[in-house]
Amino acid sequence: MTFSTWLTFFVASWAISFSPGAGAISAMSSGLKYGFARGYWNTVGLILGILAQFVIVAVGLGAVLATSEIAFAVVKYLGVAYLVYLGWRQIRTDAAPVAVDTGDPAQFSVRELVVRGLLVNLMNPKGTVFLLAVVPQFVNPAHALTPQYAALAGTLAFTDLVAMGVYTLLAAKVLRLLRDARHIRWMNRIFGSLFILAGAFLATFRRQA
Repeated sequence: MTFSTWLTFFVASWAISFSPGAGAISAMSSGLKYGFARGYWNTVGLILGILAQFVIVAVGLGAVLATSEIAFAVVKYLGVAYLVYLGWRQIRTDAAPVAVDTGDPAQFSVRELVVRGLLVNLMNPKGTVFLLAVVPQFVNPAHALTPQYAALAGTLAFTDLVAMGVYTLLAAKVLRLLRDARHIRWMNRIFGSLFILAGAFLATFRRQA
């Protein structure tokens, strides 16, 4: 892979990372509830999900997912169900005021946030099919594939770390304005509805023939 090829992918990665989607919704939801420092753990899970998708594409399983109706449908509807579940749970979240830097440690779980981010990206065949369509364009088959896939995966992971950090921080800043339980309740309903809407869009996604 030449430097110019990598640079092109680097530029494209910023657009990919900042594009609205389930990952951005998840990041903002976490920032809203836990603040930036804690909510950013969700981004760790999102990145792990992206890296897992790169592995799926690199070992050829992405092609199976893209061409098999059954495999694609299973993963897709698992993703739809999970996003709807997150939306419903967000809507029903307690409307008590939340503090940015404090809160009950017993109600905060790093593991839960990381797993949620991982599943949001991993159970999204749209992302895998997208990577399967885009990544090969930047890979030179005449050279070792592993270093090239590693470079592309690391690049997208970096831009996503920044982009999801921005989304998390923006939502966390809103926390300072949310002291009324009614405002928090409506914000939870908005994010919950966005999760469900993302699930609905995923349900309408069709693999390319």
